[in-house]
Amino acid sequence: MPPKSKVTNSKLKITNAQKEAAEAEIREKQKAVDYRTTEYPVEVIVQKYMEGEENDTNELFVPDYQREMVWDDERQSKFIESVFLGLPIPPIFVAGINDEENEEDEARLEIIDGTQRIRTLTRFIKNELTLCELKKLSQLNNFKFEDLPLPRQRRFNRATVRIIELTEKADEETRRDVFERINTGSVQLNEMEKRRGIYPGKVTNLIEELSKLPKFRNLCSFSQAAIKQRDPQEFVLRFFAFLNKYKNFNSQLGVINFLDEYLKNANDDKNIDLEKMRHEFEAMINFVKENFPDGFRSGKKLNQTTTRIKFESLSVGVALALREKNNLHYQGDDLLNSPKSNFQNYTKGDASSSNKKVIRRIEYVRDKLLGK
Repeated sequence: MPPKSKVTNSKLKITNAQKEAAEAEIREKQKAVDYRTTEYPVEVIVQKYMEGEENDTNELFVPDYQREMVWDDERQSKFIESVFLGLPIPPIFVAGINDEENEEDEARLEIIDGTQRIRTLTRFIKNELTLCELKKLSQLNNFKFEDLPLPRQRRFNRATVRIIELTEKADEETRRDVFERINTGSVQLNEMEKRRGIYPGKVTNLIEELSKLPKFRNLCSFSQAAIKQRDPQEFVLRFFAFLNKYKNFNSQLGVINFLDEYLKNANDDKNIDLEKMRHEFEAMINFVKENFPDGFRSGKKLNQTTTRIKFESLSVGVALALREKNNLHYQGDDLLNSPKSNFQNYTKGDASSSNKKVIRRIEYVRDKLLGK
């Protein structure tokens, strides 16, 4: 009789010796990263950076491992615009320097993260930067700092920026490590995250609320990655934008601008009916759940993705049909999966988003449901 195979647990058991070794390693390599936080006016930051820059004695200085100026004028201008608007600015990380070879403590601060921001502020105040491509403050395009009225110059100089300062206890290795972690860990905000900050308001709050409905998320079969990317919120925004403005969609301006404009105007509309919006969204979701077994997915598998084009076509088509006939009933799923249906062609992955094609695929769903 053959010997029984030994069954082993795929997860190796951590021994007490390994735990002790891990703890010893943490204690050995752990560094004291003492820090303090303060806020400086723009004028002071620029002064600390400029004075002594030529002979490398400036209080705020750029270390040799930092990169050169890489922001172009457009990105620099957008940063200056953020300062004017009073938008939150990421803190600047610096580290106090203790030069053991120099008997005199110069109390210099090494810039760990923030050189692009400090250099941009400096260029602007020195009249080396001409503002360009501004969208929010378009009247400031072609301005230099010297072109601003004196009161506005003073207000700009008084704007504060947060500084996080590592103390002298942080050695060079620690500073480089912090710099690497800051830069490799940074993630650009996606469009929906930007909208949440740029266009706050009652409609934005409603979109956030509806995006968390379990029935909606299940019908779309969002992955955890998609949820982290705020895809549910974008899908809800697309529903309302195309439901109310699909005939005005301009493919030359693009979907992003179309959604931005809708959300901004909707939040500014004092007469907008939030309860009606909520009812239409929930009625659409209930209808899809009752009549389309696969929901908004692009196939029958539970983990199949939901494309934006298919979602907006089906969801808006359903809502438009319900507007005409609130007791609508539909039998079967031939609308979505029948070889004779044009729905698959209208909503395939490479389907274009011209104005005519957006109208065609949305109204195709509406008319099929209404039996037209």
